[in-house]
Amino acid sequence: MFSTWIAILIFAATLVLVIWQPKGLGIGWTAIGGALLALIFKVVSLHDVWSVTQIVWDATLTFVGIIITSTILDKIGFFEWAALKMAHAAKGDGRRVFLYITLLGAMVSALFANDGAALILTPIVLEKVKLLKFDMRRMLPFIMASGFIADTTSLPLIVSNLVNIVSADYFHIGFLSYAIHMIVPDLFSLGASIGILYLFFRKDIPREYDPKHLSNPSSAIVHDGMFRLSWVILGVLLVGYILTELLHIPVSFVAGLIAILFLLAGTRTKVIRPWEVIREAPWSIVFFSIGMYVVVYGLRNVGLTDLLGHLVAGSLHGGLYVGTVATGMIATVLSSVMNNMPTVMIDALAIHSTQATGTVQQALVYANVIGCDLGPKITPIGSLATLLWLHVLGKKGVSITWGRYFKTGVVLTIPTLLITLSGLYLWMVIVG
Repeated sequence: MFSTWIAILIFAATLVLVIWQPKGLGIGWTAIGGALLALIFKVVSLHDVWSVTQIVWDATLTFVGIIITSTILDKIGFFEWAALKMAHAAKGDGRRVFLYITLLGAMVSALFANDGAALILTPIVLEKVKLLKFDMRRMLPFIMASGFIADTTSLPLIVSNLVNIVSADYFHIGFLSYAIHMIVPDLFSLGASIGILYLFFRKDIPREYDPKHLSNPSSAIVHDGMFRLSWVILGVLLVGYILTELLHIPVSFVAGLIAILFLLAGTRTKVIRPWEVIREAPWSIVFFSIGMYVVVYGLRNVGLTDLLGHLVAGSLHGGLYVGTVATGMIATVLSSVMNNMPTVMIDALAIHSTQATGTVQQALVYANVIGCDLGPKITPIGSLATLLWLHVLGKKGVSITWGRYFKTGVVLTIPTLLITLSGLYLWMVIVG
C-alpha cells in the first residue's frame, strides 16, 4: 500500500510540474526528476528504465526528425506558400477559404505531426487573416480551426502524432499496417471536424474577403532550389516510411536521415543555419518521454494499470462497439485531466494486461490512440501542443481564456470523437 501511494504521489507531482512549469522549468528536467524519485523510492528498477527506453526511443527521435524537417520547410517559406495558395484558390469566398485552410491543416498534421501543424501553421494563418483585415470575431474561427484540426486529424500515419508512434512501437505495429487501419477513421474525423467547426463558427466566418490584400504565393519562397528540393524530400520521406515496415527498420532512421540530408542541403545553399535548427529542435521531449514513462511504469508496478485493464476488459462484455467507444472515452477523460502523453502509455499497459488478441486488441489499441489524439482538445492541459499553441497565440497578442477554450473544446470534441470511434468500429468490422 505504501508503494502504491508513493507511485501515485510521484506521478501526480511530476504531472503538475510538467503542466505548470514554474519559473520556466523544462518538462524534460521535471520528468527526469520524477523518474529519479521513482528509482530512489524503489517504485521502479534500472531494468524498468531500460525497458521504457526501448519502448520510446524510436518515437521520440522520429518526432525530433520530423520537427527538424518541418522547421526547415517553414524557414524556406513552404507552409506560407501553401497557405497563400489556399487563400487565393478560394477566390474571395470566406467559407471556402475556411474549408481550404482546414484541409491544409489536416495535410500538414498528417505528414509533419500535430505539433508542426499547430505551432507552425497557426501563426501563418493568423498573419494572413490579419492582412485580410478581419476583426477578432472573424479571426477566431480560423485560429481555433488551425489548433483543433491539428489534433483531430493526426490519426492517419504513425508519424502524425507522438502518441501514435509510442503506441505503434509498444504493440509492434508497422507503418503500412497502422495506415491501413487508421486512414479511414481519420477521414471520419476530418469530415466530422469540418462539419462541426463550420456549424459552431458559421455566424462568424466572413462570407467574402478581398484576395488583393494577400501577396503572391511565390513571394513566400525564400530559395527556389530548396523549394523544389522540398518536394523531392517529401516524396522520399513517404517512400522511406513505407519501406520501414517492409525492411523492418525503425521509423526514426528514415526521419533522422531525411532531416540530416535536408539540413546539409540547406547549409550548402546558405539558407539554413544548421546549428540554429538543431538547437531549436524539441530535445526536451526526448528526456520527457523517457522520464515520464518511467514514472508511469511505477503505476504499472503497483498494479494500477491492471485495474484499468479490468475496466477495459469489462466494457467488452457489451460487444466490440461498446469496448471500442469505452476505451476511447477512457483515454479522452484521462488525456483531458492529466495530459495525453502519460495517458497513452497507461492505457497501452492496461490494454496489454487484458490479454486481448486479434481484432479485439487492435480495436482497443486504435481506440486508445483516437482518444489520446482527440481527447486532449477538451482542456488546455490535454496536450503539450495545445499549451504551446496558446503560448504562441499569446505572444501574437491573441488571448483565449481557459474557460472559453473549455466551453469550445467540449462542444467540438465530444461529437467528433464519437463519430471517429464509430468509424473505427465499422472499419475494423470490414478489415479485421
